[in-house]
Amino acid sequence: MKKPSDDTSRPPMVANLGLLTVVAMVISLLLPTDLASASRVIDHQQKSNAPFSVGVARCTFTDTSRKLGNYSTTPPSVLSNVRTLVTEIRYPTKSIAGGSSEIKGAKPAPQVGGYPMIVFAHGYDVTPDTYAPLLDAWVRAGFVVAAPFFPDESAAAVSAQHGANTEDDVLNEPADLAFVTRSILESSANETSRCPVVSGMVNATELGLVGHSDGATAVGLLTLAHGNDPQGISYASLRAGLNYRAVAILSGEEDTVDSYASEASDPALLVVQSAADQCNPIRVGVKLYDDIHQTNKWFLELRTAHHLPPFDGVNVPAFRVVASTSTRFFRMNLDGATPTEDLTVYGNQRPSVAVMFGGEVRPTVFKASHIPATCGPN
Repeated sequence: MKKPSDDTSRPPMVANLGLLTVVAMVISLLLPTDLASASRVIDHQQKSNAPFSVGVARCTFTDTSRKLGNYSTTPPSVLSNVRTLVTEIRYPTKSIAGGSSEIKGAKPAPQVGGYPMIVFAHGYDVTPDTYAPLLDAWVRAGFVVAAPFFPDESAAAVSAQHGANTEDDVLNEPADLAFVTRSILESSANETSRCPVVSGMVNATELGLVGHSDGATAVGLLTLAHGNDPQGISYASLRAGLNYRAVAILSGEEDTVDSYASEASDPALLVVQSAADQCNPIRVGVKLYDDIHQTNKWFLELRTAHHLPPFDGVNVPAFRVVASTSTRFFRMNLDGATPTEDLTVYGNQRPSVAVMFGGEVRPTVFKASHIPATCGPN
């Protein structure tokens, strides 16, 4: 079901303890974009105490091995014999006053060994820019963020097909994510004309993957599912050799066809889901969480937020929790940072906004089990 224009994408079906205490109280009052920076400075002691600014560039990667569907015809036909993936690259650049600006084509800030990279998958009928506040928070904390525009699910693609429901293409997106990840790693390791901005920028051993809604479902398929994509390629083959060490599912769910289980590589898992999300009821997020049997997993339950506002910055309290907690999650599992307190404790600092569970402890959803799955205005 297509989302309304004002709603969201729809899933398819350390140091001185006294000083730290004071600083932590200050952090809780900061703006969303400052949360990740403050957490970075206090808990992870990066080489520079100043937050980064955000450089922005776009690179285009073309996968000639797969086709693009045309969902405006019945049955769907072939729109193109290649899949063109315009990818927005957000990266740390030298801090400017305030550290909050996006600077197109800025010179990357140098980092020996490269930065950890987070690959982000957007939801249906939106673009990566919809989530700019969250993606920028990660960049300011010292991550490269790569976000492809999916060729059948981005806002422009949906419009180009006259509003046709193109959501079935989500099953092709795990391969899109793997292809973009490999393309960026190649461009980082070998300076190429395809994406020179990332040359030497990415640490291939520190990869994270995160998606929202349809994008979260694609992320789950790529990293956790068994079975094959529409091309007959197993998800295990798609992810082979890609060292995704941390995976975040933001208001996503399992695809109903494939089974899910922990991978041998055991990537850390963060599920973020709201108890009030009618577009993607919390019960489906809990099911995915329950199906992954490992100790390094966490579930952040937002109390009253809806489907998109915690991730695009509209719901400020929920966004603050999501931005700060996800940043800490990625720092722990990609940077190898040792935080001052357990992630579960950190995620429970604002119990009126969100509660955090870890390991086999998970939310009780008996009330939410009756919330209808609809993507109406919520």
